[in-house]
Amino acid sequence: MSENVMRKPRIEKVAVNIGVGESGERLVKAQKVLEMVTTQKSKQTFSKVTNRDFGIREGQPIGCIVTLRGEKAMDFLKRAFTIRENRIASYSFDQEGNLSFGIPDYTDFSGLKYDPEIGIFGMDVSVSIQRPGKRIARRRVMRRKVPKNHRMTRAEAMNFMKEIFNIEVID
Repeated sequence: MSENVMRKPRIEKVAVNIGVGESGERLVKAQKVLEMVTTQKSKQTFSKVTNRDFGIREGQPIGCIVTLRGEKAMDFLKRAFTIRENRIASYSFDQEGNLSFGIPDYTDFSGLKYDPEIGIFGMDVSVSIQRPGKRIARRRVMRRKVPKNHRMTRAEAMNFMKEIFNIEVID
């Protein structure tokens, strides 16, 4: 009996984010780091609210993000998991089956050396794991809810990541 193709999970996208908290020279350096690590152009993220304690105004650039899809996403995740020694904590998975973890320093990636002009930047990695057909919840015309039995669960996402990347999920 063949398995249904629409039930097979896949990695929809990988978002790599560096939050700097201020605009200016540090943000430009963070963008340079993201472009070195992902080999893709980064995009600035802007603050949504004003916070006087942190000196942030609404609409001020405070970080940068790169979205990876397809083969680039798979290659990046393989490199990122080797930095994490192929171990991920179980609390890194949410109830919808998405995965988020951090990388403390960009120099942990193979081939990248510390540059005193840039400094040290860590990054957050968010992985969106979905089944085909999730688009019906996001499309503009004829939008519908995804049935409960078709949604990804936390356990299914953990098993999928174990099979694809051979990682160990720690409780």
